[in-house]
Amino acid sequence: MEVKLKNSYDAIVIGGGPAGSVFAATAAAKGMGVLVLEKRKEIGAPVRCGEGLAEHWDAGKIPMKLPKGATNNSFPIGGAALFGPKFQRLEVRNTESKGWVLDRKVFDKALAMQAGRQGATILPKARVTSLVKEGGKIAGVKFVRMNEELEVRAPLVVSAEGMENLIARQAGFSAVAPLYDVDTCVQYEMVGVECEDLIEIYFGSAAPRGYVWVFPKGKDSANVGIGVGGLTDGMHGEKGQPDPQGYLDKFIREHPERFGKATAVSVQGGVISVGAPINEFVKDNFMVIGTAAHQVDPIHGGGIGLAMQAGYYGAKAAIAAHERKDYSKQSLYPYETEWRAAAQPTIDKRLKLRRVLEKMNDDDLNAVFDNLDNKDLEKLLAGDFRPVVTKVLAKRPQLLKVVSALA
Repeated sequence: MEVKLKNSYDAIVIGGGPAGSVFAATAAAKGMGVLVLEKRKEIGAPVRCGEGLAEHWDAGKIPMKLPKGATNNSFPIGGAALFGPKFQRLEVRNTESKGWVLDRKVFDKALAMQAGRQGATILPKARVTSLVKEGGKIAGVKFVRMNEELEVRAPLVVSAEGMENLIARQAGFSAVAPLYDVDTCVQYEMVGVECEDLIEIYFGSAAPRGYVWVFPKGKDSANVGIGVGGLTDGMHGEKGQPDPQGYLDKFIREHPERFGKATAVSVQGGVISVGAPINEFVKDNFMVIGTAAHQVDPIHGGGIGLAMQAGYYGAKAAIAAHERKDYSKQSLYPYETEWRAAAQPTIDKRLKLRRVLEKMNDDDLNAVFDNLDNKDLEKLLAGDFRPVVTKVLAKRPQLLKVVSALA
């Protein structure tokens, strides 16, 4: 069935991922006319992440329950196991570490369907090309669908574009991530990999300025991937760029006991910001949410929950602005203050930890993993750095300059 477009809406959302769909569902439920323009022909595909989501995002950190069916075909996770260069293992199992490795096609589509049920209009295969302005103010967008260029108006445009964030940049946001704060990622979905109910993360020179991950999707299947820093030295591709696939293939070859009988059924890749969120999230008639705003955990690159949180707080501000008929930066600003109050302290701590970890070589990391236990790991992940730093320095005082930033 062909969607009958109106000439104008109350809000246009660019991108139908978790941020865009949660915004659309929340705003439409309060009577706003919302149009979601998704450039891909199928929401949720292709997959470009490890697909992990913590359970506390379901009616926890935001007062929104996941729609029925969103976690269908997902694998339940009981915790996480972190490994040092010598395969030393630290494990955490608590309420914060429980969750799922999702099927993103199922998950993203369930969120989009929830938005549609609330009254939002969802338009796949619609690529936004530029902003429409009237009197110098943002007033809508132009987009291409089925080789036809169309134009639609709204007093509010929402960028939920992901890392591409073309329209956010057109709107004047400094949304280009520096190479230092970008990880380049490759992932195989593999079968024949024996798994526990734990996500696994491997640190060290096997993944410079990043890590290797094994996220189970079943008892014998997993997402096996790697993220390496955008300025990584060492293994490079033909054009001199970091070569995450080369590092991942090498890791798999060197561990035949784990991957010798495994085979890949799909290959995915992409880039992700692992730095701080962008400086501002709102301007007159415009807001940026989710990965487009670099609202991503700097340690593991996870952004699904943070994106949903941004969509929710963004919609709250948009609903209030709609009631006032005032879409100025000042009117939309509560979204920025609420999201930063809820998420920024944790992100800042994780960013500090990331910058410390990336300065450590394998010998340093081995000393850390050799001298910490599972309780220490819980403290680190909770942002309680001081007792862990004290313990590490007692065994390896030469790390004083490196880890002092955490004290």
